[in-house]
Amino acid sequence: MIKKILLLACIFILASCSVLKNKTPQPEREFRGVWIATVANIDWPKNGNDAIEKQKKDFNEILNFYDELNFNAAIVQVRAAGDAFYESDFTPWSKYLTGKEGKAPKTTENMLAWMISQTHNKGMEFHAWLNPYRATVNLDTLALSSNHDYYVHPEWMLKYGKKYYYNPGIPAVQDHLVAIIAEVVTQYDIDAIHFDDYFYPYKIQDELLKDSITYQKNKKQNQSIEDWRRSNVDSLIAKAHRKIKQVKPWVQFGISPFGIWKNKSTDPKGSDTQAGQTTYDDLYADPLLWMQNGWIDYIIPQAYWSIDLPVASHAKIMDWWAENTTNANLYMGNGPYKIRNNPDKAWDNKKELPNQIALGRNNSVVKGNAFFSAKSLMTNNDDVVKILKRKYFKHVALPPISPLLSVTSTDIPKLEYQKINNNKYILGFDALTNFRYALLFKGKKEKQLSFKKLIAKKTPVISNEINIELDELKKNKNITIIFIDKFGTKTNPIFIHLDQTNFE
Repeated sequence: MIKKILLLACIFILASCSVLKNKTPQPEREFRGVWIATVANIDWPKNGNDAIEKQKKDFNEILNFYDELNFNAAIVQVRAAGDAFYESDFTPWSKYLTGKEGKAPKTTENMLAWMISQTHNKGMEFHAWLNPYRATVNLDTLALSSNHDYYVHPEWMLKYGKKYYYNPGIPAVQDHLVAIIAEVVTQYDIDAIHFDDYFYPYKIQDELLKDSITYQKNKKQNQSIEDWRRSNVDSLIAKAHRKIKQVKPWVQFGISPFGIWKNKSTDPKGSDTQAGQTTYDDLYADPLLWMQNGWIDYIIPQAYWSIDLPVASHAKIMDWWAENTTNANLYMGNGPYKIRNNPDKAWDNKKELPNQIALGRNNSVVKGNAFFSAKSLMTNNDDVVKILKRKYFKHVALPPISPLLSVTSTDIPKLEYQKINNNKYILGFDALTNFRYALLFKGKKEKQLSFKKLIAKKTPVISNEINIELDELKKNKNITIIFIDKFGTKTNPIFIHLDQTNFE
């Protein structure tokens, strides 16, 4: 009996110290993204006919929820099917925003600019998510606007299944899509252009994609139709990357392919999976080549399966991508939409999603995660959210810097004035044009500035000023500031002694 008591005591002592503690890493930089899907009004707006004020309220509810979880990126779908969530020279207004395709919103306010501003005010990046090739979501062409490409360029359309698609093999289609991307990058203060997994359409049994005439016209000598199709997608990716960096070098280009490149059964380089369709063979997309050629800044494989699912294990897929990612940041795509809503009973376990985050944290190549989709955690999954908040997303994290960037340092701005206005402490600097956020820490600068000592979450830079709520300053008369520029680069710490007369 005494031996048992002593043994239990030893176990208790060890458990209370670091010997048995499995302390979760809390990285300074980690991508924490959420997809906000607009197609079919999945996440937002809840209805295209909703009043603008309700749409704004609903959008901010999503941002507030993920801000509380310390997420740092919103991936917002602004082109769902040959349409736009902004005024465009190339595409009609989306029915998912206004209730009817081609109909403008009932406001003079630029809704996309407003969405970007709200996202940045939360200290989050805005990734403009475009679906390049999907032209329609069904065969109801009468519901399309007269300036939809189905009517303007019928020669570009491919009917497959119950949808129309842009024909990737037509050079004019590629140029058109690049022009659409350039329009968004030029006119809006976005942080990234984002593509999802829809390249050539997912295959339908016994149905042929009727692009043989385009193939015969545009193929290279002895090029198979499969290689030709992949080369068409490669061409768009290369052109899009070139245009983005030409217009705004800091804007990243990210892609979220279907999670399985190839099965090992068809290629020794493939993953130990048994997927019915694969990115390379069926969607004619080769993200390994895109990374090799430096055409994308980040990749988010959609690994929406449970950790131990035999045919497609999230753990095995993550390890495969970690071994095969080059020249790009690797983030894992997770599927919280499956929680308590999937035949795979692993998703009934409240720890399935948190355990996937833990797996990524313990792999040095994995730099973060993105969740599909936004509404999935916002209802009926409070227990999962509680675990994520307490154990994994307790503190702020900065998004990773693109490995394609050569920028390593940035000039430190100079403080020019301090003042109080409307219960805000305002710090004005000489030049903040290239800066996105400021991190404010308590007290004098230290060798290691911990996010635990943040006065507030990331503070947006507005017109060469940062505004701090007086309540957030409390009794901190000395603060240290680190600025983050549009590339994600940090300045060295700037120590500021607040003007005491402002508090009198």
